[in-house]
Amino acid sequence: MDDLLGKYPIVLTQELHWGDMDAFQHLNNTVYFRYFEDVRIAYFEKMKVVDHKDKTQIGPILASTRCDFRAPLTYPDTIQIATVIEDIRARRFTMKYLVCSQRLRQVAAEGEGLIVYYDYQRQVSCEIPAVILATISTLQTGDS
Repeated sequence: MDDLLGKYPIVLTQELHWGDMDAFQHLNNTVYFRYFEDVRIAYFEKMKVVDHKDKTQIGPILASTRCDFRAPLTYPDTIQIATVIEDIRARRFTMKYLVCSQRLRQVAAEGEGLIVYYDYQRQVSCEIPAVILATISTLQTGDS
């Protein structure tokens, strides 16, 4: 798993919650999207996007997301949730997500989210600011 997670600049470790199990005796599918949100926000915190948005009214917005379930998670387990940014364009980028089970020693889910940069004041998409692109580059290469 460490080799697999090595390309992901942000990795969180979390325990599964018993209350997130569903009637089919595995983690409810909606919980995976919360995991994606957790790691996405952790990445955004490293990028300081909230500070930038507060100053400029320009920030990221989730345009779409998806998840491919690979193995059912069950309580108890510890997971690692990881993200990396790929396919950076002028106004958007894709975040790839990975959820790995320590108990199963395998990938439990893979997903992605399309992030669009957005001018919240004008309510239109906009180019990703240079300072944000520079921060992404630093995080992705591990030069922080």
